[in-house]
Amino acid sequence: MAHSLILLGSALTSLVLAAASPAAAQPAINLDQLTATQAAADLCAGKITSKALTSAALARAKAKGELNAFITLDEAGAMKAAEAFDAGRKKGSCKPLGGVPIVIKDNIEVAGLPASAGTPALKDFVPKKDAPVAAKLRAAGAIIIGKTNMHELAFGISGYNAAFKTGAESGVRNAYDATKIAGGSSAGTGAAVGARIVTAGLGTDTGGSVRVPCALNGCASLRPTVGRYPQAGIAPISHTRDTAGPMASTMADVAILDRVVAGGDAIAPAELKRVRIGVDKSMLANLDGDTEAAFKAALEKLKVSGVTVVDIEMPKLAELNGQVGFPLALYEAYDDMVAYLKKSGTGVSIENLAKEIASPDVKGTYDGLVIPRKLPGPNNTVTDAKPAYDAAMKTARPALQALYRDTFAKNRLDAIAFPTVPKVAIASNPDSSSLANFVLFIQNIDPGSNAGIPGIQLPIALGASSKLPVGLELDGPAGSDRKLLAVGMAMEKIFGRLPPPPR
Repeated sequence: MAHSLILLGSALTSLVLAAASPAAAQPAINLDQLTATQAAADLCAGKITSKALTSAALARAKAKGELNAFITLDEAGAMKAAEAFDAGRKKGSCKPLGGVPIVIKDNIEVAGLPASAGTPALKDFVPKKDAPVAAKLRAAGAIIIGKTNMHELAFGISGYNAAFKTGAESGVRNAYDATKIAGGSSAGTGAAVGARIVTAGLGTDTGGSVRVPCALNGCASLRPTVGRYPQAGIAPISHTRDTAGPMASTMADVAILDRVVAGGDAIAPAELKRVRIGVDKSMLANLDGDTEAAFKAALEKLKVSGVTVVDIEMPKLAELNGQVGFPLALYEAYDDMVAYLKKSGTGVSIENLAKEIASPDVKGTYDGLVIPRKLPGPNNTVTDAKPAYDAAMKTARPALQALYRDTFAKNRLDAIAFPTVPKVAIASNPDSSSLANFVLFIQNIDPGSNAGIPGIQLPIALGASSKLPVGLELDGPAGSDRKLLAVGMAMEKIFGRLPPPPR
């Protein structure tokens, strides 16, 4: 009896102390369910502290080291910024991302942190100021917890980078299955958001690099219309094609990041009964069973919700795109990288950069094509890049853009819908970076990239057999970014959020 009274007294004392503790007012932080929208609201209301949320994000980042999601984890800087937010918080007057932990791809400059672009020659390059896109997020109150790993120099779709790792195996790994790829090139941001380490982050997209990782890791993203976001302070591939892009837990979160970077009022979900989308059967080629089934089911859900779905044809799409993609990226990569290395004060030449490339696929691309200004030719030959580049800029790209404009106008479309990538995540190993896999994974997303139009990626399901994320993309007319986001916000209410990865 005495023993029971002692235990009871001890328990009551613990309850009293807990009630008196400021921490007791803090609800448990459920990273698996949290969104950036909810986090910002709870932080502003004082329901949670940025210190607690940032600490939880850092702890999960360290616990998930096998994902190789980070090149730099800035624990000290992030906690200092979080504590500063908490100290200065004024209830009801917070910034859009006040106190919310985010991540930034390592080819985007952040003051005081290395900006390696995922390549050894730049591992010690520490910029003195933020790239404009990073500065806008920081000004909106975001807490940058680290710089994320990526396909080396952004030249690939697998995220298999041989240069940087925190786990036992190389390559950024999938949030849902660490034996699979995270997708590229913004692999680390996709894995970090998919693994519910953070709710949002930044990537970059030349031919699919914010959409592939979000398709494979179950997050949402926007490739903006080219020119909508400032590109200064970002290691480039192609100024004609490159853009930074937001990646987040939900499309509503993507919309917040877009508003922070590009301005404008808050976006409300669209009325789906007024939305008209087109489907081109050529974009339904090479699908695995899980992707085909999930896409078909998604279209049926959208039809039931009032979306008008029409069949369309773009017969010259592949032909025109083939004349644009490689000529633009491979020709502009040399001049754009030379200019970036000089302007950013890296102290590194393009020749030294190429010499230290760690990933065989990227090394081959740089040594065989970028440096000598060549393009792949027939029968394993190479040809001069300049004539093809000039033809792409003068004729093929304008024709590709006109094809999209005419298709949208003739069919009165808000968007064209397709599976973002044709397969769920494949095994992570050096072979995942093969040219065949590269061509396969960009088959649907490359044309819109080359046309410079916006596209959103939405998670729609876990594959029935693989239990891996499947994504749907909507490409819209140039400049229709905000409308696409509104449509995406409405659609994600139909699809719901994917379950979190298994722990």
